Amino acid sequence: MTQPASNLRLPAVHVLLAAPACAPLLAEYGREQTVNALRDVLASLRTALLAGEAADTSDEAVLAALTASLKAANRSTMRRLFNLTGTVLHTNLGRALLPDVAVQAVADALRWPMNLEWDLETGKRGDRDTLVEEHLLKLTGAEAVTVVNNNAAAVLLMLNTLASGREVIVSRGELVEIGGAFRIPDVMTRAGATLREVGATNRTHLKDYAEGIADNTALLMKVHCSNYAITGFTKEVTLPELVPLARERGIPVAVDLGSGTLVNLEQYGLPHETTVRETIEGGADLVTFSGDKLLGGPQCGIIAGRKDLIAAIKKNPLKRALRVGKLTLAALEPVLALYHAPDLLTERLTTLRLLTRPAWAMRALAERLQPLLQRALGDSYTVSAEPMSSQIGSGALPVDQLPSYGLAVRADARTRGNPLGVLERRLRQLPVPVIGRIADDTFWLDLRCLEDAHADEFAAQLAHLESTSA
Repeated sequence: MTQPASNLRLPAVHVLLAAPACAPLLAEYGREQTVNALRDVLASLRTALLAGEAADTSDEAVLAALTASLKAANRSTMRRLFNLTGTVLHTNLGRALLPDVAVQAVADALRWPMNLEWDLETGKRGDRDTLVEEHLLKLTGAEAVTVVNNNAAAVLLMLNTLASGREVIVSRGELVEIGGAFRIPDVMTRAGATLREVGATNRTHLKDYAEGIADNTALLMKVHCSNYAITGFTKEVTLPELVPLARERGIPVAVDLGSGTLVNLEQYGLPHETTVRETIEGGADLVTFSGDKLLGGPQCGIIAGRKDLIAAIKKNPLKRALRVGKLTLAALEPVLALYHAPDLLTERLTTLRLLTRPAWAMRALAERLQPLLQRALGDSYTVSAEPMSSQIGSGALPVDQLPSYGLAVRADARTRGNPLGVLERRLRQLPVPVIGRIADDTFWLDLRCLEDAHADEFAAQLAHLESTSA
């Protein structure tokens, strides 16, 4: 029988706050937050008791519930995790991981005032782009550069500056859609430019561009199809083919490289991806690309190219709205500096180190972890160390696969329900969540992004799986 409210016995707030066990909570979370959380805990207990439910109302139990409540309320919603999806540059997981030199630079920028827009030579206000300008000019061969908060912003700013109220010619085969359903035509509309489509989805010829040019044509634009590939009966107008026509008609050529890289990836045993320097040397007047994809730096968008065009872009009022802050520039500068020693890049640049990780190293790690995961999961699953394929991700080289190795988990055929879905959820609920992928009735845990330095931490938390039921 439910007890009347008058008979409920709950500890008093002031008594609990005076308890020695509460002192650390007050010191860490402050009095106001602790009191409010304690009242919420007591209110929940009162509701349970009024409903006739059993509840432990001892001081120890209430303080334990209070501790759990405060920890949960103050836990960051952005948490580190293990990316075992096989996608190195995973957009939903934050893309490129920064090397230690960039992490330290960001920490310094957080703690100290920085010369973000202060010229230390003249003692006058400076331009924040100059912090990374010298590196980018040397690495790309461009005359000038500017940095904004991502590549979509770079494209938007470029189009709004140079083509607002005018036409931009783009091949139909290059009207790409990037993640989140953002499309080149939509970005162009928001920039105030008018899209002029030429050619067909699979074949575009130089004459299509020539016939599309009109008095109000502002740009000829090429968009690197980095997140898909059209094969078969196809024809693309290359940059060297397009540039002479643009020069003849006096129209700039802009290239959106998307996940543009600063080095020839082939020298590291990876598939070729057009570099920013190749694009500039090929005649492009402007190139836009990301800083947090193949470049391996923080999220940003970079515009490189002709000095006069960059100057016009930097005068656009939108540039201030889209500019980056000191943390981005603090991270970007040391990442760019690493590129001046390309022979050391696979050791120092995290993205390139992960992309070039040898299969034998991942295999050795898989064979070490296989019995540990098998023991943690029990007889309901079979765990095996197997070869698999990784991908670069974030739209870079979409059809190219990287040979990898990892753990393949399959459920017992007699298990009912959705055992792989259950496992996927259990792994996400670990202290450091583990993200893998399900395909072909298998849960794949690709070890390309689990480096040896973190393997022990991954292995240690597998014990949590043993204490949870499927």
